[in-house]
Amino acid sequence: MRTTLIIRAVFFAAAAFALVMALLPKPPQVPLQPGDKVMHMLAFATLGVLAAAGWRDRSIAYLFIGLAGFGAFIEIAQAIPALGRDAQWSDWFADMGAAILALGATRMILPRL
Repeated sequence: MRTTLIIRAVFFAAAAFALVMALLPKPPQVPLQPGDKVMHMLAFATLGVLAAAGWRDRSIAYLFIGLAGFGAFIEIAQAIPALGRDAQWSDWFADMGAAILALGATRMILPRL
């Protein structure tokens, strides 16, 4: 139970970090300078693994819908002109692809309790 709470806390910290990075007018450079799509996929793969591990009692579909909504919120928020960001639905599709793969792989690897 304690492990689950820790994983959930890490999930929310990672989600907050992803949101802040997505909404910064000029996000900082990261090591190796991966492309935008790679960054999206890494963020949502990480969130997918943490969600699947933290909420084992929830279905993959339920978790996927939550991550899809979060990704859509980010893209809609990036469309706000004052942020100086570009909203691209292809980013959202990359997010969802990474999320569903991470959710499925994590559920196959982790034993059900």
